Amino acid sequence: MFNHHRRARHSSTNIWPGYVDALATLILLFVFMLSVFMIAQTVLTDALSGRDEALSRLERQLAEMGNWLAMERRSREELEAQLSITVFERDDLRRDLGKLELSLQEREQALQQARAELGQSHEHASDAQLRIERLLHDVNALREQLRRIAAALDLAQTELSERDVHIEELTSRLNVLLAERVQELSRYRSEFFGRLREVLGEREDIRIVGDRFLFQSELFFASGSAHLGAAGRAQLDQVAQTLLEITPHIPADLQWILQVEGHTDHRPINTPEFPSNWQLSTARAQSIVDHLILRGVPPQRLSAAGLAEYHPLDPGDNPEALRRNRRIELRLTQR
Repeated sequence: MFNHHRRARHSSTNIWPGYVDALATLILLFVFMLSVFMIAQTVLTDALSGRDEALSRLERQLAEMGNWLAMERRSREELEAQLSITVFERDDLRRDLGKLELSLQEREQALQQARAELGQSHEHASDAQLRIERLLHDVNALREQLRRIAAALDLAQTELSERDVHIEELTSRLNVLLAERVQELSRYRSEFFGRLREVLGEREDIRIVGDRFLFQSELFFASGSAHLGAAGRAQLDQVAQTLLEITPHIPADLQWILQVEGHTDHRPINTPEFPSNWQLSTARAQSIVDHLILRGVPPQRLSAAGLAEYHPLDPGDNPEALRRNRRIELRLTQR
C-alpha cells in the first residue's frame, strides 16, 4: 500500500514536468511562429515596397511610351503626307523622264541623220571647196564693182547736189512766173467777166461769185432737159463773142481754158434719157460747150463737167434754195 501511494505520488510528480515541457514547447513554437510571421511581414513589406517602386517605374515608362507612340503617330502622318507628295513628284518625274527619253530618241535619230549627211558631205567636200573658191572670186569681183559704184555714186551725189541748187533756183523762178501767170490770168478773167457783165447787163439770174460766172439753169434749159432754148442760145452767143474778143489779147503761152460746170438740185431724176442727176448735169454742160464750139470758140479752150447735186450754194430745201442750186458755172482757169 505504501508502495502504491508512493507510486501515485511519484506519478503526479512526474506529469508536471512533462506539462511544463509541453507548455514551454508551445511557447517556443508560438515565439517561433511569431518570429516567422514578423520576418515574413518584414519581407512582404519590403517586397510590396519594391513592387510599388516597380509599378511607379512602369507607370513612368508607360507614360513615356505613350508620348513616344504619339510622336511616332505624328511622324507617321507626316511621313504619309510626304509620301503622297513624293508619289506625285515621282509620277511627274516619270512623265518628264518619258519626255526626255522621247527627246533623246529624237536627238539620237537626228544625230544619226546628221552623221549620214556628214558622210555624204565629205564626199562632196571637194566640189564644195571649188565652189567656195569660185564664190570668193566672185565676191572679190563684186566688191571691186561696189567700190566703183560707190565712187560713181559719190560723183553722182555731188552732181545731184549741184542740180538741187539749180532746181531750187528754177523752182523759185517758176513760182515767180506762175504767180505772174496767175495774176495775168486773173486780169483777163476780170476783163472777160467785166465785158460779160456789160454785154449781159444786170440780171438776177446771172451773177459773179469769186472767179466764177453763174447762170441759172432755167436761163438755158427747161426742167429735166439738156436741150438749149432760144433765149439760152442767145445768151451763149454773147458769151462766145466776148470770149473771142479777148482771146487775141491773152498770151499764146498762157494755158487757159473755160470750164463749164453743170449743177442740179438734190431732187432725184430718173427718166429714160437721164437716169440720175449726174447724166443731166453732164449733158447740160456738154450742150453749152457744143454751142460755144459752133460759135467759133477753140475746142482746146473748153472743158465740160457735171457735178450733179453735190456742190450746192444753198443748203436749204425751199424753192428759192433749190432754184439757186440749179445753175451753170463758167470759170476761166489754167489747164
